[in-house]
Amino acid sequence: MSTDPPVRASDADREQVVAALRNAVGEGRLTLDEADERMTTAYAIRYRHELKPLTADLPAPAPPSPGLQRSGPPTQLFALLAVVLIVLWAVSPAPFFWPIIPFTFITLRIIAVSRHRSRHPGP
Repeated sequence: MSTDPPVRASDADREQVVAALRNAVGEGRLTLDEADERMTTAYAIRYRHELKPLTADLPAPAPPSPGLQRSGPPTQLFALLAVVLIVLWAVSPAPFFWPIIPFTFITLRIIAVSRHRSRHPGP
């Protein structure tokens, strides 16, 4: 046996177990009563090693499918849209470069999505 002192469970540790229990209910592996009992126990647990038995009889979560991963910013689509808008501007009688308006909104959207993905990685 290990002589290391037990490590206290954090709220994040408990929430991870509770999320696994919720998924098990959604998959039909646990009844609502079983899950409720285990969740109540999870929130009362003090040490990490005490959390393991709550999900020991459940399969490990499946890794995310590679087909569902997000790609980077849609640069090819943006480039195509830019060409189309510039051509439309070139043939239009507008006295100012009006494509700057949609370019601005599209660029701001790409920046916002990139920032969100960097703060919240994963699927």
